[in-house]
Amino acid sequence: MGRGVKTAVIGGVFAVMVGGAGYGAYNIVNAVSGDEGSGAGAVKTGPPSAGEVKDASAKFFAAWEKGDGAKAATYTNNDVGAEPLLTAYGTDAHITHVKITPGAATGATVPYSVKATVSYEGKSKPLAYKSQLTVVRGKTTGRALVDWQPSVLHPQLKKGDTLVTGEAANPPIEAVDRDGTVLTAEKYPSLGPILDELRAKYGDSAGGTPGVELSIHHDVEGSADTSLLTLSKGKPGELRTTLRASAQAAAETAVKKYAESSVVAVKPSTGEVLAVANHRADGFNAAFLGQLAPGSTMKILTAATLIDNGITSMNGPAPCPDDAVWQSQTFHNLKGMAPNENATLSDSFARSCNTAFVKYADEVKVDSLTREAEDRFGLGRDNWKSGIPSFDGSVPASGGPDTAANMIGQGQVQMSPLNMASVTATAMTGAFRQPIIVSPKLDDRQLATAKGLSANTVQQLRSMMNRTAVSGTAAGVMAGLGPDFGAKTGSAEVDGQSKSNSWFTGYRGDVAAAAMTQDGGHGIDAAGPIVAAVLRSGG
Repeated sequence: MGRGVKTAVIGGVFAVMVGGAGYGAYNIVNAVSGDEGSGAGAVKTGPPSAGEVKDASAKFFAAWEKGDGAKAATYTNNDVGAEPLLTAYGTDAHITHVKITPGAATGATVPYSVKATVSYEGKSKPLAYKSQLTVVRGKTTGRALVDWQPSVLHPQLKKGDTLVTGEAANPPIEAVDRDGTVLTAEKYPSLGPILDELRAKYGDSAGGTPGVELSIHHDVEGSADTSLLTLSKGKPGELRTTLRASAQAAAETAVKKYAESSVVAVKPSTGEVLAVANHRADGFNAAFLGQLAPGSTMKILTAATLIDNGITSMNGPAPCPDDAVWQSQTFHNLKGMAPNENATLSDSFARSCNTAFVKYADEVKVDSLTREAEDRFGLGRDNWKSGIPSFDGSVPASGGPDTAANMIGQGQVQMSPLNMASVTATAMTGAFRQPIIVSPKLDDRQLATAKGLSANTVQQLRSMMNRTAVSGTAAGVMAGLGPDFGAKTGSAEVDGQSKSNSWFTGYRGDVAAAAMTQDGGHGIDAAGPIVAAVLRSGG
């Protein structure tokens, strides 16, 4: 009776949660239930043996196959977190006839394949996928237990997610590019999450009717459901995007060559997004939502700040010493860079000399970069409305050493590839045009504005970026893309990473692109080839 009461209360409170309660909750519940017994024997320690791994996973699989979520949860190290999702697998997701086939274990990790049937209101379809689990030693009980993660149930599940089968939350869409070419996740895999977001926002207005689907519902406000299986198709409504199929194809191919990479291409004359691609293990749309230090690509905005505030100019002084000290913090250049005390801003920009920019930290105000970013480049106001969720960039007015660090794209500055593509587009044209992936006419949304740059500043920025592409740090990947082209390399050091994040942004004709590869090294090592490939496609 005590066990039943406890399960009912806990199940009621945590009915919509996935994971989360940890080892402590498991042990509290099992202490109440008495599942561990009251023997006084020594608690086992150390990694589970091969036999324990096989036994623990087999018991878990058997209960799961039978649809007994409560029992399956007792074989995990977090039954309070596991039970609701395991139970909902049959009740809310309507998944039955489950058959699990384990593979050969690698240590304590067991891979397996799942075959099942999803049935809802007379409609049924087979479901098949693969996942894996790890068996661990219970901290206080010593039992061999399945380490509970939502991905144990399905590889795409994360904490807070739930599986649901029923009428889709939104009608399907048939997304097309600017020329009417159909865009699908099958042909352009990294568009999958983006198409989900477009469907969630514009599915109703596009004129379609919903079907019946097995979906992952994400417990994050504004996050689109992820469709896993369609039992009956709805009627899709056509949704025209600003993307260009040729540019998207080039972007998809380019990012696949580098892990944890993202790229965005925009049309500077309009702000329309031509391509967006991500190659990441977590499926995150870092191209639009990433928030990382952009390294020396930030020097485009910093150079504009120096020019607009009359501090120096393209042909004005920007000495490049070996190191520079700002408020007790010493800044260095890339290894092997020769000092040049007579360098101009153009010289130091093309070589990406950090110390030349840091030396001007004395002459800018704490908020100079912030004002430039917000007022001229449209960044950091939290008011972009691209059509799907996006980050607007952040250039805070940081004091202390961060005043200098921000000037070279470190410190507190954060950007996404979308932000840096927009920075390049603004530097090219002088006009800030907020990036969009669908027309604002679809939903009458108000786009962000900024006053942009003077023709004089644009001329200097374009000249410096062109020099960087012709004979500076970007020349190695931009060769052959001229004459109307320019670029800026960047690398951002991150604590705990063996290599810096690779950043690169460039333009060619009426296309501007930016890419970022986490742990990718220098700008030309990873992000550079990605941007060059997209620019080479012609947008």
